[in-house]
Amino acid sequence: MPFTLQTPCAYHEEIRKSRFLALAAPVESAEQALAFIEQHSDHSASHNCWAFRCGNQYRFNDDGEPGGTAGRPILAAIEGQDCDRVVVLVIRWYGGIQLGTGGLARAYGGSAAKCLQGGSRVELIERIQARCHVPFAELARVKARLGDWQAMLERETFDALGAWLLLALPATTFEQAKCHLGDLGRGRIHLERLDHANT
Repeated sequence: MPFTLQTPCAYHEEIRKSRFLALAAPVESAEQALAFIEQHSDHSASHNCWAFRCGNQYRFNDDGEPGGTAGRPILAAIEGQDCDRVVVLVIRWYGGIQLGTGGLARAYGGSAAKCLQGGSRVELIERIQARCHVPFAELARVKARLGDWQAMLERETFDALGAWLLLALPATTFEQAKCHLGDLGRGRIHLERLDHANT
């Protein structure tokens, strides 16, 4: 079962006078990963090398280090830690001593792995999308119960009678949520599972 990070984390080490700072964070998309890299890169550093994996999407960048010595080892660390939906940026300040290609790969991959090991991890639960219409009178109660089903509110749109809620929740809690919502709304709230064709 893959994991993601609960919160961003960092790891710092010095290897033969070069300083390495690894920063990792949970992300939901490639766009979020690239935004994190842009926001946290230090342009005064020698190199800002990175990798991310988000489902089937992944990318890595050596940022001027010899090909295959930075981005790919960072990605290998992400995969080796069984992580998904994660971005890792490793910033290097060159200290004057060449590390060689093997040394660079170990330094970048090792910093990334130690950063991920030190972070707070959560099991990545595959979620399905579902929607329901909730009358205004029940809206606060329904929203207060979303955590019971590990449901995340993705979108809320209002009409004259209430709100359409677009939820992402584990497939394992869908039937429980459907039943409880029916009870909460006294039969007026129907949770409908959306397949990918409808989203």
